[in-house]
Amino acid sequence: MKIVKIGDLVSVIDDDLKGKISAFKGNLVQIEDEHGFHYDIEKSKVVLHNHNIYDDISITAKKETSTKISKKNQTQPQSIDLHFEKLVNNPQDFESWERLMIQREKLIEKLEYCRSNNMKKLNIIHGIGDGVLQNMVHEVLQGFAGIEYEDHDFFYHSTGNVLVTFL
Repeated sequence: MKIVKIGDLVSVIDDDLKGKISAFKGNLVQIEDEHGFHYDIEKSKVVLHNHNIYDDISITAKKETSTKISKKNQTQPQSIDLHFEKLVNNPQDFESWERLMIQREKLIEKLEYCRSNNMKKLNIIHGIGDGVLQNMVHEVLQGFAGIEYEDHDFFYHSTGNVLVTFL
């Protein structure tokens, strides 16, 4: 411990008390706080109050590490195009009811894939057409829990896609 004298600014260890030394009384130091109150504290509990304690210590800036962005949760949402010619090789070989069933299966597979891989969004492209595929998409989405999508907005029949957000 450095030698302290009357008038030095000191702090008390393990206490929120600081002030000037006003007197010495044997093994005790009398401290006067900023309000004029006097306290008798053991010498071993008093330390010199030093405002410049960290002035000689150099500060080193650490390099920031970049966070790796998961490929699964990119800013662009996952997408599935339900136009039949994009789903199979020979679209002319299928009946219209088979087409709708295959489109439904592919949609359900993609929804389950997104959910199991913790994806945030899925863009479902169904086209405008006569609304058969669009109605099937909305029927499937109504059966899924934990998702949000626009189902009755102003442009419901004029947009060719639905953006699904997984909760």
